[in-house]
Amino acid sequence: MLVNANTSLRHVSGAIPLFFKENPHQICFRKYQKVSCLPAHLDLHEHVERSLGLKRSPLRLIEEMGSGGVLRANSYELPLSSSYESAMEALSSLITRQKRGEKSNINGKYEKMERMQMYLKILGLEDQIAGLKIVHVAGTKGKGSTCSFCEAILRESGFRTGLFTSPHLIDVRERFRVDGLDISEESFLQYFWDCWHQLKENLSEDLPMPPLFQFLTVLAFKIFISEKVDVAIIEVGLGGRKDSTNVIKEPVVCGISSLGMDHIESLGDTLGKIASHKAGIFKPETPAFTVDQLPEAMDVLREKASELMVPLEVVPPLEPQTLGGLKLSLSGDHQYANAALAVALCKCWLLKTVNAKDVLTNEKVEAKLPEPFLRGLATARLSGRAQTVYDSSSASNSSEMKENATGDLIFYLDGAHSPESMEVCAKWFSNAVIENRNSSIKHDVENLESSSKISKQILLFNCMEVRDPQILLPRLITTCASSGVHFSKALFVPSMSAYNKVTSASSISSDIYSKDLKWQYMLQRMWERILHGNEAVNDDNSKLENLETLLPPTSFLCESPTATTSKCNGEKQFTSSCVMPSLPSTIKWLRDCVRENPSLRVQVLVTGSLHLVGDVLKLLKR
Repeated sequence: MLVNANTSLRHVSGAIPLFFKENPHQICFRKYQKVSCLPAHLDLHEHVERSLGLKRSPLRLIEEMGSGGVLRANSYELPLSSSYESAMEALSSLITRQKRGEKSNINGKYEKMERMQMYLKILGLEDQIAGLKIVHVAGTKGKGSTCSFCEAILRESGFRTGLFTSPHLIDVRERFRVDGLDISEESFLQYFWDCWHQLKENLSEDLPMPPLFQFLTVLAFKIFISEKVDVAIIEVGLGGRKDSTNVIKEPVVCGISSLGMDHIESLGDTLGKIASHKAGIFKPETPAFTVDQLPEAMDVLREKASELMVPLEVVPPLEPQTLGGLKLSLSGDHQYANAALAVALCKCWLLKTVNAKDVLTNEKVEAKLPEPFLRGLATARLSGRAQTVYDSSSASNSSEMKENATGDLIFYLDGAHSPESMEVCAKWFSNAVIENRNSSIKHDVENLESSSKISKQILLFNCMEVRDPQILLPRLITTCASSGVHFSKALFVPSMSAYNKVTSASSISSDIYSKDLKWQYMLQRMWERILHGNEAVNDDNSKLENLETLLPPTSFLCESPTATTSKCNGEKQFTSSCVMPSLPSTIKWLRDCVRENPSLRVQVLVTGSLHLVGDVLKLLKR
């Protein structure tokens, strides 16, 4: 197809519909149905060239051709992925802290919440947020699960939903779901560059670009308003009172999930102080719901609710019989509390927004939840929380990641990183191991081949240095041991992702080996002291010339940890744990172990950090 290019881009109309579409708000450049849309007031040449890394944009090429110019429809390939990587680099520039625990160094005379209001005003969103009919949820543990249940329930009830959660595990677009799906790459770029350029054009000495989470929060509002959702479910990022999401002035209903000790450097070192921050999302006379809390936390929640005349209701965990034989889609007994909170929030939302008494009628008659609620609770999804993945590549050349399959290398992923969540994670993993063990015994009666399988439980662990592994690791070990589950080996590995960089799902650093493994060696020595009650005897090899030599032989997985140490590559090593040089090499090593030892069934618990869980998921999907 040939296209004449004799018209200024600002006046392009339907004459060349394959490439351009104009409306009062946007001009879109199209290439085979891939769309990158920009606000009409922007300099399109400058934006496309800058964001796509081009010397001359396709737009400028058409203008430069003049009145007699001709452009073939397949003569210019629009590198959409390059534009996406440019957006990730732009997002990375908004990270103001190099690691967790550092204070943000934002200059200017305005406080955080004042800046948030100004950003919303610049984007023209300030007066439209109330129209999102928001469900606002805070908490230490379970707030993401609660939000996911809410989204699924209301979507199954016939409403167009928007869901904003954090953090993302593989790709930043996971944070923004519309109607149950992550926002598409094309739509993300449209809304991202729109917000980016409008904010850039309105910067001042007192109003810098927003830090990462503040930008993502205003971007979420932009997406949901533009997509005309019926309801937005918004998960608090950190705390509540001073969280970026607390620019929400008129939520329909608020929820507080289970509270515990986390982010103490920001929220305080007592449960009462943390509860005070969480209760900061309460709004005058707006109904709120919470789950059973420890008295120190509950007292604070009730006090804050009383001050604002908030009707606060405590919701007991969901009874399994109310599910009518269905299973919750999110695993773990703790999810019954999160599901109950979600059910209460959704009932309240329905009654307040559409007075949907008819939707809730059969609940009282049949003593079970309405059908849309049941479908939502049975289909909600949230990656990296009590998630089981069977790695099929250990048995074949396929690297397909499967969640409902069988195999001899099984990953159990949970981003637990607080003492309370680690205990919940340990209970879930122990139950899963016991259930797998029992089902295997039952299956062995009919399949003698599998009866020779030896199951090994492996821990794959890392945590941020602001966490306290002296609390996390003992809690994990003792909880699993109380159910008769013991780890054969523990592998301590550095994460791939960097705290100060946002990357796409396809991006994996070429420099996969960490040059500094001191933290991993410290974790290993701590693990050995818990198991053996003695000081670590391993040398500090945290900086080695050839890190690949750290990988133990595959026979290491089968060794019984009877002695404290053994020899490997001329170096002393523990028989119950190992420091691994990189995550990609660890995944490959585990796959090799299973391939070379057909009698093994390896169950790997990945925990301690959502960053680690996300990195493992990224590798398993490749």
